[in-house]
Amino acid sequence: MTLESIIEHFGENGTLATGALLIGVVFGFMAQRSRFCLRSAVIEFTRNHLGGKLTVWLFAFATAVGVTQALAWAGWFDASNARQIAARGSLSGAAIGGALFGMGMILARGCSSRLLVLAAQGNLRALLSGLIFAVAAQSALTGALSPLRLAISEWWTIDGGGARDLIARTGIGHGGALVFALVWLVAAIFWARRQRVPVWGWAGAIGVGLTIAGAWWFTYALSKIAFDPHPIQSLSFTGPSSEVLSRVLFVTDKPVSFDLGLVPGVFLGSFLAAALFGELKLEGFEGGASMRRYIVGAMCMGFGGMLAGGCAVGAGLSGAAVFTATSWVTLSTMWAAAMVTDRWVDQDHATAREGEAHGTQAALPTP
Repeated sequence: MTLESIIEHFGENGTLATGALLIGVVFGFMAQRSRFCLRSAVIEFTRNHLGGKLTVWLFAFATAVGVTQALAWAGWFDASNARQIAARGSLSGAAIGGALFGMGMILARGCSSRLLVLAAQGNLRALLSGLIFAVAAQSALTGALSPLRLAISEWWTIDGGGARDLIARTGIGHGGALVFALVWLVAAIFWARRQRVPVWGWAGAIGVGLTIAGAWWFTYALSKIAFDPHPIQSLSFTGPSSEVLSRVLFVTDKPVSFDLGLVPGVFLGSFLAAALFGELKLEGFEGGASMRRYIVGAMCMGFGGMLAGGCAVGAGLSGAAVFTATSWVTLSTMWAAAMVTDRWVDQDHATAREGEAHGTQAALPTP
């Protein structure tokens, strides 16, 4: 069955939403099985306790970049009309938004995609954090936080087109970008062997990367044959989470979209993976202090993700795969802020608790 025949049967918007649903199911399933998580990768790198989480992220990153660039090299995909490249961008928004998102994912103990995956398993902390993330994102888009987002975005802007396209600016071409991805893939394979990463770890991460490239190709292919204009896009969770929330809360006559199919698809895929492997489990908060931490983290991610124009997946995988300048700035500040936040919040507190425990133990009377 060709894409044209599917469009004739379901319509353009229906095909777009159905495709997003299926891609989301695969992403959710693979992300749940591989434990794909940028926060875990950053923490391993910062603490120098490599146990496979960074390797899992590298597999997803290298696959997303490599397959996307291979499609472009073969002439089956062109990102020049995608919003991340064609539209005017904000470097100030990318830098500050990425930093806020990095701080938030440490505080909330998971990025937006990871929270969605955990919520599908029965994690109530992730469910509440995800809802707050979506509310903050919607507020930054059209609500009370929108003026602040717009103001920060205007501090330092970059023109669309070649200015945002790092492949064009550096002159490496799609072949050079593919080589870049292959280098990181080889590194991931080497570390996976040394760290004995389980099959689901590297295979699931590769599946995550393939969904990024698959979404780019699918939306591009549909845009080429559709009568109405449709954006070329891949996976992201800031805008789609905001879109789903607004659809749930308000009656709208807007047609279904890629974003509307993606979030339920990821939830369903994660739920199926957890159910099949016996990992469904209700989990709640440990206390008031923990709840405050999750709420603040989710708010930082929601505002930061909308300000930056992408989350850990939207910028870190989808945007990086097409080498848009703002996405690489977002990914860099996301990593840096997450490392600093982990050092100041979690590692220092852990050291303090250890010191208190030793002090208490030393003060106990000897028998």
